[in-house]
Amino acid sequence: MAHLSQNHRSALIIGLSFVALALTFSARATLGLVMPLLEQELGWSRSFTSSAAALALLVMAGIAPFGGRLVDKQGARAIVLIGLSALATGCFLIAATTSPFAFFLAFSGIAAVGFGLVATHVVSTAVEHEVTHNKGLATGIATSGSTGGQFVFVPLLALLISVYDWRMAFVALGVCTLIIMFCVYRWFPGHAKSAPDAAANTSQSNLWQHLRYILKLPAFQILFWSYFICGYTTSGVIETHFLPYASYCGFGPVPSATAYGLLSAINLVGMILAGWLSDRMNRPLLLGIIYLIRGVTFIILINVGTSFETLIFFSILFGLVDYSTVPVTASLVATHIGKGVMGLAFGLISAGHQIGAALGAYFGGLLYDIYAQYHWVWWSSVWLAVFAGIMVFLIRDTPKAGNPAPAKTS
Repeated sequence: MAHLSQNHRSALIIGLSFVALALTFSARATLGLVMPLLEQELGWSRSFTSSAAALALLVMAGIAPFGGRLVDKQGARAIVLIGLSALATGCFLIAATTSPFAFFLAFSGIAAVGFGLVATHVVSTAVEHEVTHNKGLATGIATSGSTGGQFVFVPLLALLISVYDWRMAFVALGVCTLIIMFCVYRWFPGHAKSAPDAAANTSQSNLWQHLRYILKLPAFQILFWSYFICGYTTSGVIETHFLPYASYCGFGPVPSATAYGLLSAINLVGMILAGWLSDRMNRPLLLGIIYLIRGVTFIILINVGTSFETLIFFSILFGLVDYSTVPVTASLVATHIGKGVMGLAFGLISAGHQIGAALGAYFGGLLYDIYAQYHWVWWSSVWLAVFAGIMVFLIRDTPKAGNPAPAKTS
């Protein structure tokens, strides 16, 4: 990429990140789309498939800090390539399986490694290191592939399922992943740029020093726990249970996927808008407002009933505040913790997100099996989102001067 101008280089990083995230998150969303079909064809319970989703999220949580650390040291290309190869392998194995154990191994093990490495914290760190202007906007566009890209992929996958079967959807995901792997290998930057801040020394001997530095920062603690709640209220209960809930309300696969696709498309707008605003306004205020509005949207979801119009209204409003937390949180991590350890710090925060998501995914399925409805899941999301909004208001927009950085070692 040495012969490319900085603008072209930045555009390639943003575009490839968008598509890679779109494929990864569409693969995760497809489990929710095929969950009722797995029950009918293979006799697997809702709590079983929810457990697979929860275990995948826990695997993602476990590898997120390591992926982030490697991005700090080696750059994003190798990490993204490993993640995409795991995703492709997992998708092909899922398409061939009829065994519960093999399904767990393929989705919650192999594919989950791809989910954890081709992730928003890896992309955000790459953008922060490589893009020189309008970093918030660039991060918003790149990471919006995590949901906005699903506007195209999820309805197409639903169409494949309706015309062929659910296995063909995972085959198609595997093939598309192999194609984007070649593009990432060809055009993604191979090495991390050195960060200018005092936390930039990321030698292996400094790992524990960097962890101590990160963990004792109040901003990290607030961002970690608010992102934990973010995971519960997005990847946990919505990504895993929105499509089954729509089916529970009486909507078929195509209308349900259309509503989810619209949510994902609006997400693209929400993430780009949040990234643009994070360059221009008080970021803790912006992040807190996003969480508070998200809490209100769950009240709308509770009252969907059989109204497709209400389901669409929820999809639009929730889409605006779904993953729009990502570029704002990334910006706060860069300024309040440091670019030199941003991958590690955001990886830890993302691990919290996945743990919260795992709880949401598992308890959503468990409560459905017990009560045959999602009422308590949605109300828990209301109050948790409100609490997260109040919590992030405690962060200063500009970090205090004199925050201790990890000492540089030889």
